[in-house]
Amino acid sequence: MKPGQTYPWRHVLVTGASSGIGRAIAIACAGPGVVLHLGGRNAERLAETAAACTAAGAAARPQSVDVRDRDAMAAWIAGAGPLDLVIANAGISAGTGGRTEPAEQARAIFETNVTGVLNTALPALAAMAAQPPGPEGLRGRIAVIASIAAFVAVPGAPAYCASKSAVQRWAEALDATERRRGIRLHAVCPGYIRTPMTAANQFPMPMLMEAEEAARRTLRGIAAGRIRIAYPFPVYCAARIAGALPPGLRAALFAAAPSKGPLPRVG
Repeated sequence: MKPGQTYPWRHVLVTGASSGIGRAIAIACAGPGVVLHLGGRNAERLAETAAACTAAGAAARPQSVDVRDRDAMAAWIAGAGPLDLVIANAGISAGTGGRTEPAEQARAIFETNVTGVLNTALPALAAMAAQPPGPEGLRGRIAVIASIAAFVAVPGAPAYCASKSAVQRWAEALDATERRRGIRLHAVCPGYIRTPMTAANQFPMPMLMEAEEAARRTLRGIAAGRIRIAYPFPVYCAARIAGALPPGLRAALFAAAPSKGPLPRVG
């Protein structure tokens, strides 16, 4: 995807911008006159993303920050200045590996994928509510990166599926009231994307997509004002069908399927 002037947003904040979809979104938004606030825990990889955005003409402002740190996130977002678009992208993925999910892993997934999203979106909402309307006539947009896993309770990844379902439903429900204040929310639900997160998966990933294509579909959906942005469509349909099955039948069908591996280390 060519970075630059396709989108109207001039002040963009992205968490998890050091790799994967977050990096691809940041680069896709980069261009002359664009200010990019880029958050991530890996300072070296974050600097690489910032350099790519700067090369495209943007003013990149990297910030080493952990989305689980409520105070640090609030301070970063409050000091960012005007924000047209915030992408709450940072997340982690892990499964059971066919065993019981470790308690520490379940907590780590919820702390990053749910609490981390709240630590991003809530201060962004407060900041946007206090600023005048921007280039679209809105005070701002917030996109939460969920997953197609939000629509089906896969026994091999209970915390991951539940965490993504929580933020997907929260964003979609909140959009109805926040649009009264001139703020829009979007739930982005990708399928399998070729990223460091999926590199460890030891099972077939149907319609595996490159991060650049995922970024293009995400930003196109946000620009179109779609509340739910789910792709690719065949995988989304399959997840909705599987999610509609009786729980016992669904568990039996997934019993023989390989699952995500557990986190190698938590804490």
